[in-house]
Amino acid sequence: MKNSNEKLNEALKVISEPQDSKLVTYLNSCVHCGLCAESCLYYLATKDEQYIPAYKVDLISSIYRRYCTFTGKHFPKLTGARLLDEAMTDEMTDQLFGSCTLCGRCTKHCSIGIDIAYLVREGRKMLSKMDIVPAALQSTVNAALNSGNNMSIPEEEFRDTLSWMGDELKDEVNDPQASIPLNVPDVNILYTLNPREPKFFPLSISAMAKIFYAAKESWTISTFMYDVTNYAYFTSNDDEARIIVQRLYDEVLKLNAKRCVLAECGHGSRVFRWEGPNYIQKAFPFDVITSVELLAEYISNGRIKLDKERNKELVTLHDPCNLVREGGVIDQQRYILKHAVSNFVEMNPFGTENFCCGGGGGQLAMSEYNERRMKIAEVKADQIRKTRASIVVTPCHNCVDQLMQIDNKFKLGVQIKTLAEIVADAIILE
Repeated sequence: MKNSNEKLNEALKVISEPQDSKLVTYLNSCVHCGLCAESCLYYLATKDEQYIPAYKVDLISSIYRRYCTFTGKHFPKLTGARLLDEAMTDEMTDQLFGSCTLCGRCTKHCSIGIDIAYLVREGRKMLSKMDIVPAALQSTVNAALNSGNNMSIPEEEFRDTLSWMGDELKDEVNDPQASIPLNVPDVNILYTLNPREPKFFPLSISAMAKIFYAAKESWTISTFMYDVTNYAYFTSNDDEARIIVQRLYDEVLKLNAKRCVLAECGHGSRVFRWEGPNYIQKAFPFDVITSVELLAEYISNGRIKLDKERNKELVTLHDPCNLVREGGVIDQQRYILKHAVSNFVEMNPFGTENFCCGGGGGQLAMSEYNERRMKIAEVKADQIRKTRASIVVTPCHNCVDQLMQIDNKFKLGVQIKTLAEIVADAIILE
């Protein structure tokens, strides 16, 4: 066990011995113009200046000045340099964990291009080095590390759920040979899940299984490692994030799957597909795509046929931050909805300008900030209300959870569906 001084030194190494040059560049770049303010849900909902993203940048840069610059070391009051003491860590925890969804919208609007979400994650990394992480968030990570999934679902329970979902699939497609295959080697696709699906939203599993059936796909689900999420990305504990990435990487190789298809999860897609090779320091010898891209591929290649008249209600789309603003998967879901629904309306704003639902960055896993999370949700509720849509589609289960809570709190009277569910509703079985 490391003592407090050792933990402090480890935290300070994050800024004193950075792994890349952009950290120091960003810490020295903010001009406090304030253009990031209106991009932030927390500031828009409260008008409290402490929630301006630039304030978060200054928290971290003030520590950098105190420990890494001559002026800050010897004349701290002249530069606003601050010690990394208990008062500072309390403020950092509240600001960096409790007041940021890591949505990246402030980065898009920064006048000089500072990646503010990246800086917040580096600040979280400093706290993580000192074992200062909100307990509920860390428990989610611990569950994944100890059980293989973030909800600690026992394998027997998982198998039972998929077994009865498989029986329902047989009935729906009227084919006794239809199934949800488990641990099958040498397939085309290893499909992942968000553990909330088998626990609370099994219909999204059956929807994707129906789509795979219609596409005559060769696929499987692993009962050992199926969790697409990686909450260690939110705690910024790279060692723990690396373990989770490595497990999924190893499972794809073990089953000799040609492709790993990531379920509808914004941060899960980002962490494994785009950040994963950096975590484990090796290129993936297999294809990795999101289920959103796969659905668009199926439609464009004619592997599934849809009747959009089966979805006649007015539908709008919520763009998950990690998938859209950070991942660039923007047009595919709109292409899918063009073929799957007959009446679609965009939110305002939408795409890379869309507002976060308020549940990202680990917020849904940190119960101590629930009141604040639902306060900023007013922005999203207002967006949805103005569309007059009766169905909100989003390709992210984290967003699904938050949007359901928004619907309940603000009495919107809308249905929340995944993209797979809306496609399954429109699919034509030959």
